[in-house]
Amino acid sequence: QVQLVESGGGLVQAGGSLRLSCAASGRTFSPYAMAWFRLTPSGKAREFVAILNWSGGTTYYADSVKGRFTMSRDNAKNTVYLQLNSLKPDDTAVYYCSASENSSGIHADEYDYWGQGTQVTVSS
Repeated sequence: QVQLVESGGGLVQAGGSLRLSCAASGRTFSPYAMAWFRLTPSGKAREFVAILNWSGGTTYYADSVKGRFTMSRDNAKNTVYLQLNSLKPDDTAVYYCSASENSSGIHADEYDYWGQGTQVTVSS
């Protein structure tokens, strides 16, 4: 079993930055991909934010965050990060880290493991 624990959320003013972390633990960790999703206050489902393919390290972002958010990893620590820059009030959400054993898609149901989420609140 794999456990994912997010941290780094908080309250920030518009234009500010945060860095989210997601630490993986459990059995030998070698996912096919890891991704960040978010659930906004008005949302009914988790929306895709960013993905990192584990083998090649390539990343892909939702259009709404492209150029502002950056996903990265530290293999030695089994940790992925999401750097959030130029934050907007619309970025307010609970951010979830996830891992997939055999998919690199952008749909939440393709992911096998989830963290508990970390709240990001952006004030105007």
